[in-house]
Amino acid sequence: MPLKRIILEMGTGNDLYGEDYTKAAKRAVQDALHHSSIILFRSLAKDPAIDRKRMVVKVAIGVQKPDLVDCDAVASELPHGKVSVVAEVGGLNVVDEENDTVSVIATAGISAYLDLPEGKYTL
Repeated sequence: MPLKRIILEMGTGNDLYGEDYTKAAKRAVQDALHHSSIILFRSLAKDPAIDRKRMVVKVAIGVQKPDLVDCDAVASELPHGKVSVVAEVGGLNVVDEENDTVSVIATAGISAYLDLPEGKYTL
């Protein structure tokens, strides 16, 4: 069965005081998840050919310093599927020179894919 993208969700998260890129990324993932109301799974649960544990979840995180994101910690925020996380340059740093602090803003894009029986479901 071919993989079909069934979900695309975006979110933003920040860390205002700690300059913690992982914390901002995890908050962006949670923001994306809280925008979702995926009733699709209730319908698909009746089909024995569909197993959401086999769902493939790809997460893209955008931050100014992607090498400071713990991708495994971000992946642990996702409740289902085989999760992969990639951090890349994006997001935004807001510098407060007066107080010598940096606020980190992260963006997250979450795509989820399922093997759907050919011809049975059209997306």
